[in-house]
Amino acid sequence: MSDKPKETVEDDTASYHSGLPGVLGWVDEGIARLEAVLLAAGVLLMAVNTCANVIARFVFGEGFFFSGEINRILIILITFAGLGYAARHGRHIRMSALYDSFSVGPRKVLMVLIALFTSIVMFFLCYHAYGYIETLYSRGRILPALGFEIWWIYLWAPVGFAITGIQYFLTAVKNITSRGVYLSTGVPDGYDDTETEV
Repeated sequence: MSDKPKETVEDDTASYHSGLPGVLGWVDEGIARLEAVLLAAGVLLMAVNTCANVIARFVFGEGFFFSGEINRILIILITFAGLGYAARHGRHIRMSALYDSFSVGPRKVLMVLIALFTSIVMFFLCYHAYGYIETLYSRGRILPALGFEIWWIYLWAPVGFAITGIQYFLTAVKNITSRGVYLSTGVPDGYDDTETEV
């Protein structure tokens, strides 16, 4: 038995509070709540759908014919709702060897530029995702099992890109209006010591 104190893991999803003032803070917190509901519902529905399909296959010898399409819809939802979540909680991959060598002032300027550039890229991808949905709509393709038009399931792509673009824009605003350097509106720049002995 080890005499080391047990480490606690901080739950940053339980109650998110935006670091932005006024209306921007309300927008940020509203989007965070929407993402939390979408992600939680998507993961739970996928688990229930997959388990029910396995049970049906075991009991009846045949799974649900629509199970694969439902999981496909939920994977798209989780992927694009997760983009904004990762940006909001500063969880995107960072390649920061050059960035870390700078002092606070240049890092702040660089973070504003990175956030604004990423925001523009997300809105650019949102525009093209919308164009892709228009193409799918004009072709009239339908899901074979569920029978509704396929463009509906891709609506999450432009929504996810737009939410992520908004989040990166808000990160730039947070860095411009605050003294410190922030990875997102509520996550200050820095590294936690998360290594543990096994």
